[in-house]
Amino acid sequence: MYRPRRGHLLGEERIRRSRFRSRLKSSKGIISPILSGLLVWALAGGYFLSAPGTRRVHAAPPANSKAPHASKISDDLRAAIQQSPHGVIPVVITATSMLTKGLWTAIISGGGGYSSCNRLPIVSAKVPAVLVNAIAARPDVVHIALDRPTRLLGHLETTTGAAAARNQGYPSSAPIDGSGIGIAILDSGIDSSHHSFGAPGEQCRVIANLDFTGEGTYNDLYGHGTHVASIAAGSGHVADGAYTGIAPGANLINVRVLGAQGQGSASATIAGIDWCIQNKSTYNIKVLNLSLGTPAVDSEADDPLCQAVQQAVAAGLVVCAAAGNNGKLNGNKVYGGIHSPGISPFAITVGATNTFGTDSRNDDGVCSYSSRGPTRGYYTDTTGVKHYDNMIKPDLVAPGNKIIEAESPGNYLLAEQPTLDAGVSNFVPHEMMYMSGTSMATPAVAGAAALMLQANPALRPNMIKAILEYTAQTLKGFNTLEQGAGQLNIEGAVRLAGQVRSDYLSQPLGGPLLNGLPPTQMTTIAGYTFQWSGGIIQKWNFITGLALITSKQGIYGANGVALSDAVRLSSNGVLLGDGALLSDGVLLSEGVLTSDGVMIADGAVVEPGTTLANGVLISDGVLMGDGVLVSDGVLIGDATFASAMAALNGDPGGMISTGDPNEDP
Repeated sequence: MYRPRRGHLLGEERIRRSRFRSRLKSSKGIISPILSGLLVWALAGGYFLSAPGTRRVHAAPPANSKAPHASKISDDLRAAIQQSPHGVIPVVITATSMLTKGLWTAIISGGGGYSSCNRLPIVSAKVPAVLVNAIAARPDVVHIALDRPTRLLGHLETTTGAAAARNQGYPSSAPIDGSGIGIAILDSGIDSSHHSFGAPGEQCRVIANLDFTGEGTYNDLYGHGTHVASIAAGSGHVADGAYTGIAPGANLINVRVLGAQGQGSASATIAGIDWCIQNKSTYNIKVLNLSLGTPAVDSEADDPLCQAVQQAVAAGLVVCAAAGNNGKLNGNKVYGGIHSPGISPFAITVGATNTFGTDSRNDDGVCSYSSRGPTRGYYTDTTGVKHYDNMIKPDLVAPGNKIIEAESPGNYLLAEQPTLDAGVSNFVPHEMMYMSGTSMATPAVAGAAALMLQANPALRPNMIKAILEYTAQTLKGFNTLEQGAGQLNIEGAVRLAGQVRSDYLSQPLGGPLLNGLPPTQMTTIAGYTFQWSGGIIQKWNFITGLALITSKQGIYGANGVALSDAVRLSSNGVLLGDGALLSDGVLLSEGVLTSDGVMIADGAVVEPGTTLANGVLISDGVLMGDGVLVSDGVLIGDATFASAMAALNGDPGGMISTGDPNEDP
């Protein structure tokens, strides 16, 4: 049973209104009561919030009363079986434990083939459609899903605060550049000959190469992975440092899971994650970058890719995942377009911002194409009712619009769109190209995690995620489902990370978290000063308070606990702080509110021109206005097209190309 602690209860007697309310503004100023009502309703799991006069947040039943699944088979796999009842279908099977002889026999008895992971209880297989039901019925099978295709979601050093963090000097006087930290790039490959990863006379920092596509090459034929890798860890060798990555001293592990045309599978990505877990000590892998995604169909608790992410985090690896580029369709805003594995509460899910090519952050905004929450993975219970996860995502946002970074020679993207070449140099190892998307924002966060780990090697993934959110900059005019906690602030994150005690995991709940007094909660970048967000996102609301950085919280290091697990749902649908995970002094917000903190009563109308993706069933009292799209998976085709266009074109404004005077002839 969850104990509401002092300062935690969201009830009629005790409520603290969060300063996060100011985030929930629309691009027109204040988010309309119409849209806010829908968002509150959606995040609460499909139940209406009470009228503004009361202070009780009603939400879905708690996890311990979760309705049973109607089937172990995902809906899209059922559709594939209906479409091809006599065919062979690629699937991903989540087992109760590692592959058993019985399950192996069941797969191959019908002529199926399989591949299993070394560290994860997940099996990828190709099985006859007629065998799927029999395999799912086995007691050693938890879930069976379609092996979904993965797709790309596709000045930086200064504007993110990375340059300001270089000389923080924690714990020594060495520059904070990610040295010694391994970042695994699970993508389309890395062109290790590019001078962003090792100039002449220098050792190449791409220290391992793997291929899980079956194409037999480590090279980046598509052009995406090289660009992503250089954002995370490109050196300042080209163009006098104009395109220096976030962690230019970090090592890179090239885990190729996307093929020559940017396509892959969930099973290949899972195999790549499994390899990283198994080899983390050999290459000091601390961070995984997943600038890719697949449509979110299953609940995160069932999704095999999300399960792999959870196991990676449990193994001590920070996982950064792209939110997706499904934020708009036909000129309308889309809510609920977060991709898997970005729907995982264990991942750091990253949306994209537009810096408009300026170092100062006073004009930054969320890109129109950046996917918005809530998460829309679901399961269907035995009565046929769909239960959506409806969690707040993304976790934060970072620059991702028209970013100029390393170009792999003769790549597919450039062949299709020659204008992507940034014109920086004619010397192949120095060539640079433009790309846009949450794919570009994600490695900025991965690089930031590497800097934080160099500053303080004791940090665990949940602590890193908490610091990134707490120090983020809230962007005016964008709600929480668009920006999460706010925009990446590396200066603040590294500064706070350096003060966290190396023995913080052994401290009791509420024990001291920092060495010394808490830092000033403000950062200045390019002459613009902003305040930190001061809070951490939970699944359906926020927690705030100085105690988050001065006192040990249970969510910072408990095994199997996500950072967003501190707020639970009571049996009567009230959001409560978990007294075993939160100390005194932590305040709960009232969920997703309008900027003035007013709860939305029944009868809200969805504003015209707003789209909520993937099957939101509106209850009585909520009227659907013109221009609102409500669908169940119908948007997948259009969303894929939108992702590709975001990766190529982006929003207006972006980095300006700087010529390269040094071509190392």
